[in-house]
Amino acid sequence: MRAVARLSSCLPRRLARDRRGVSAVEFALVAPLMIALYLGCVDISQGVAVQRKVSLIAATLANLASSCDTGSNCVNNTISSAEMTNILDASSAIIAPYSVGPLRMSLSCVAFDANKVMTVKWTALRGETRAPTITVPSDLQQPNTQLLYAEASYTYTPIVGSPVTGTLTLSDHMFMAPRIAAPTYNDGTDHPCT
Repeated sequence: MRAVARLSSCLPRRLARDRRGVSAVEFALVAPLMIALYLGCVDISQGVAVQRKVSLIAATLANLASSCDTGSNCVNNTISSAEMTNILDASSAIIAPYSVGPLRMSLSCVAFDANKVMTVKWTALRGETRAPTITVPSDLQQPNTQLLYAEASYTYTPIVGSPVTGTLTLSDHMFMAPRIAAPTYNDGTDHPCT
């Protein structure tokens, strides 16, 4: 009985001095937070990388179409259906190493008359089912001019954070003036942008 009483009086003091398990307890408390923080950073950095690629795709679409003249693959300032496929293929290659499946692209040519009234002259789509709604800033609305409008969007699903954020649509657009003249798009029928 005496041994039990001595053991019960010594045990709390001995446990209070024992520091062997402190690191394991601290690790058990901090590890889930650190792992969640790491995985969150991976999701955020991938999302930023995809957004950057989407911006580059919009810029590339507009740039390739605006450079259409008699010196490029365009003949007589006309983008053929095959050339439009090449432009869309080249632009979509930028998204690598991410999947091309969630990528949506559109390229349009808009013209303004003498009263700055806008008309969409033609639109080429990839992965889209409908033409985009185009709102041109007032600074770019000049009488008797044309603009190329490129839009790209990507449906991004975070690896870890999707239960929290769900699916995110990352998008960007670009307006660009034709370098020489507004290109005509021929998808079997000529669609001039004038």
